[in-house]
Amino acid sequence: MNNVPGSPSSDIAFTASVKATQERRGSRSEFADQEAQGGWATSITPSLAGFIAHTRTCYLATATASGQPYVQHRGGPPGFLRVLDAHTLGFADFTGNRQYLTTGNLAENPRAFLFLIDYARRRRVKLWGSARVVEDDPDLQRRLLVDSYPAEAEQAIVFTLEAWDMNCPRHIPIMATQEEVSAMRHPLELRINELEHENAVLKAQLSGLHR
Repeated sequence: MNNVPGSPSSDIAFTASVKATQERRGSRSEFADQEAQGGWATSITPSLAGFIAHTRTCYLATATASGQPYVQHRGGPPGFLRVLDAHTLGFADFTGNRQYLTTGNLAENPRAFLFLIDYARRRRVKLWGSARVVEDDPDLQRRLLVDSYPAEAEQAIVFTLEAWDMNCPRHIPIMATQEEVSAMRHPLELRINELEHENAVLKAQLSGLHR
């Protein structure tokens, strides 16, 4: 549901029911102070753009016209999710299992939600807005593709941002990608090789002393 004009941007998530629950649980005053300042950010800041540039995985939530929710994972190399302007993101939608649940949902209900998570640094970002599928724009698809990534774009998805919030890191498990683990291992492997060589030299020298 769209915000009432003039209401804080966080009202996109903080509905009357949510606010009543916050009041009952004792957290309403904390968020009321934020709402008095307008709520959440509504445009892509440099810090958010930097986060997005390193994002490798995200989750896109949509719903049917009747409200049945669906969440789909989307991933790729860093940069697969692109900032198109201060209020717009886009990504190439790679060929998948051809169920087209997200595509069908957006055809009847444009409301959408993006959840971005960085497990290695324990950071997550929530983005509310709307999305649309772009099927016949090869120029846009080429703009959104990442060079050398072996995937075929079937269409593009363009996300229009209305509000975003960065969550706390609690309960996010620390995990790293294969590339990140390899990068951490490489200097250690080099050092191990150096030490093994030094050990072999010392053994040879000691062996010569005892002859």
